Amino acid sequence: VQLQASGGGLVQAGGSLRLSCAASGSNSNFNEMGWYRQAPGNQRELVASRIVGGGTYYADSVKGRFAVSRDNAENTVTLQMNSLKPEDTAVYYCVGRPYGSDWSRGSWGQGTLVTVSS
Repeated sequence: VQLQASGGGLVQAGGSLRLSCAASGSNSNFNEMGWYRQAPGNQRELVASRIVGGGTYYADSVKGRFAVSRDNAENTVTLQMNSLKPEDTAVYYCVGRPYGSDWSRGSWGQGTLVTVSS
């Protein structure tokens, strides 16, 4: 299975970025797809995710600013990030969680760097 992420970059505080991820290959039919991030010196954290049935999760720090969407037919997940803050600076990872397992058994894409300047 492969997860290919794109869309990171440098943006000023208050700006927006859109991350996209496409899953392909065998075993790419995930129950849940989402985005983790890891800032320097910090642990990875789940930022937002969406299950195949439509339920979503958002970390408290991004509620009201980020929106996760998913195209089940195309096996893609997108993260729209608005009102970005310097503390959103991190490497963002697209992750897919298989049915019947937790995130520890997830498949990870390569990270994409998001840098928010003040």
